[in-house]
Amino acid sequence: MDIGVWVSLFAYFALMIAIGVYAMRKSTSTSEDYMLGGRTLSPKVAALSAGASDMSGWLLLGLPGAMFVSGLGSAWIGIGLFVGALFNWILVAPRLREQTVHYGNAITIPAFLANRFPTRALSLRTVSAIVIVIFFAVYTASGLVAGGKLFESAFAGVINIGGMSDYAVGVVITLGVVLAYTVVGGFLAVSMTDFVQGCIMMLALVIMPAVVLFGEGGGGFTQASQTLNEVDPTLLSWTEGLTFIGWLSAVTWGLGYFGQPHIIVRFMAIRTLQDVPIARNIGMSWMAISLIGAVSLGIFGRAYAVRNGMEVQDPETIFIILAELLFHPLITGFLYAALLAAVMSTISSQLLVSSSSLTEDFYRLFLRKEATDKECVAVGRVSVVLVGLIAAVIASDPNSQVLGLVSNAWAGFGAAFGPLIILSLMWSRTNGAGAIAGMVVGAATVMIWIALGWNGSFMGGPGVYEIIPGFIASFIAILAVSSITADAGEYQHIER
Repeated sequence: MDIGVWVSLFAYFALMIAIGVYAMRKSTSTSEDYMLGGRTLSPKVAALSAGASDMSGWLLLGLPGAMFVSGLGSAWIGIGLFVGALFNWILVAPRLREQTVHYGNAITIPAFLANRFPTRALSLRTVSAIVIVIFFAVYTASGLVAGGKLFESAFAGVINIGGMSDYAVGVVITLGVVLAYTVVGGFLAVSMTDFVQGCIMMLALVIMPAVVLFGEGGGGFTQASQTLNEVDPTLLSWTEGLTFIGWLSAVTWGLGYFGQPHIIVRFMAIRTLQDVPIARNIGMSWMAISLIGAVSLGIFGRAYAVRNGMEVQDPETIFIILAELLFHPLITGFLYAALLAAVMSTISSQLLVSSSSLTEDFYRLFLRKEATDKECVAVGRVSVVLVGLIAAVIASDPNSQVLGLVSNAWAGFGAAFGPLIILSLMWSRTNGAGAIAGMVVGAATVMIWIALGWNGSFMGGPGVYEIIPGFIASFIAILAVSSITADAGEYQHIER
C-alpha cells in the first residue's frame, strides 16, 4: 500500500480526533451539552450533520452496489429517500424543534414522548428506549461491516493484529476511531465531524463518477450507454423488469425518515426555529448532489468494469476498487477517507443516541434519579462504548450485506417511531395509550415480517419491504387506540 494513502488516512483520523477534543473543551459540561450540543447547531452544521448521519456507508457501498447489479431500477430508492427527507424537513423539523423545548426541554426522543404524554411517561420512555437500543445495535453494525469491507478490499495483508482477519481489523479500527471522538466530545463533536465528513463525501461523489466516465478507459456517456445496452438493456430502464411491488418497496424507503432518532435529533439541536428553512435548503441540496453521484457511480462503474475486463466479486465494493485503480495514492486515501466518513458519521450519531437513551431513560429514570450532570455525562460515555462493542459482535460476520442490515434497522425505526412522531406533532388527539400501541405494533410487525421472510418473497411473488406493513399497522394502531381511549389531561393544543 502506497505511503500516500496512509498519509491521507492518518490526516483524516487526526482531524476527527482533534474535533473531538475541541468539542470536549467547548460543550460537555452538562447532559444537554453532551447529548444535544446545547441546542446551538448552525444551519449548515445541522443540515450536513443530518445528511451525513443519515446516508452512512450505504451511500458509497450499498446504493452503488445495487445500481451496479440492477441498473436504474434501483435508483427509485434514492428518489423515495429524497422525497421523504424533504417532507421530514417540512413537516417534522420546525414542529419538533419547537415542541421539544415546549414540553419540558426534552433532550431525547423518549423524553419528548414522555413529556408529551405524561400519563404514560414511564412506559413510553422504557419501550422507546428499548426499541432505540435494539435497532441501533443492528444499524451501527451495518456501518462497522462497511468499515470491515474497506479494509478487507483495500488493505489485504497490510495490517496484522494478532492473527485477525483483514475484515476484523477494519471493524476494530473503524470502531476505535469513532469511539475516540464520540466518547470525548459528545454531540457537538459528532455534529462537527459530520459536517466535515459530509463535505468529504459529497466531493468524492462528484469526483469519482466524473473520472469513471471521462477519464482514461471511461469513454463518456455514449460509450457507457452502448456497453450497458450490450450487457443488459434493462440496466438503463427505470421501469423495465420492475414490478409494482418492487417499485413500491423501493420508494417507501422515504417513509423511514420520520422515525430515525439519529436524524430527527438534529432538528432538536438547531440553534433557532428560524434557522430550519435555511438548514433544509442546504441539506436537500447536499442530498441531491450526493444521491446523483452515488447512482452515477454504480451504473457507470458497471460500464467501466465491463469495458476494461474487470471482475467485481462484491458489487458493494465498486467504490473501493475504482478508488485504488483510477487515482493517485493521495487521492485514493482521500476517497477511502470519504468512505470512512460516511461510515463513521452514522455510527457516531447512532452510538450517541443509544447512549442518551440508556443514560436518560434507564440510568437516570430507574437507577439514580438524583444523578448529577457530571455523573450522567460519565455514564453516557460508558454507554457509547458498550453499544459499540455489541454492534461489533453483530458485525463479526464478514458475509453481512450493508444494504440488508441498513434496510432492516431503517424499517424498524420508521415503523416504530415514524407514525408516532408525525401524529404526536400534528394530531392533538394522540394519547399515551395510542403512542405505546403504535410503537409496539410497528416494531413487532417489522420483526415478524423479517422473521417470516416476507421481505424476500410474499405470497409466491416478490418480497414486500417490511416498512410498508409496519408503518401502516403502526399508524392504524395509534389512530384506533387514541380514538377509543381517553387519557385525562393529554388533549393539549399543539402550536402549528
